[in-house]
Amino acid sequence: MFESFKHMFTGVDNRTWDIGRILWAKISIVYCAISGYHAVAHGVFDAQNWAIGASAILAGGGGALSLKAKTEPGNADPAA
Repeated sequence: MFESFKHMFTGVDNRTWDIGRILWAKISIVYCAISGYHAVAHGVFDAQNWAIGASAILAGGGGALSLKAKTEPGNADPAA
């Protein structure tokens, strides 16, 4: 289980923790939690506005990873 998280939240070398990926996941989870709380507490859920917000989070995170792709450490040891 920990290996799956390690692969999701590390860079190309699978050793260096990537703060961008960690924050992207955190923001996505918090967005879903706050949206769910608001829908339950107020009884209102607008699927179109929720999808627009979710797509903005996903596009922003993907764009951030794309912008910093050149700065990720390479895989120095292919056997690792």
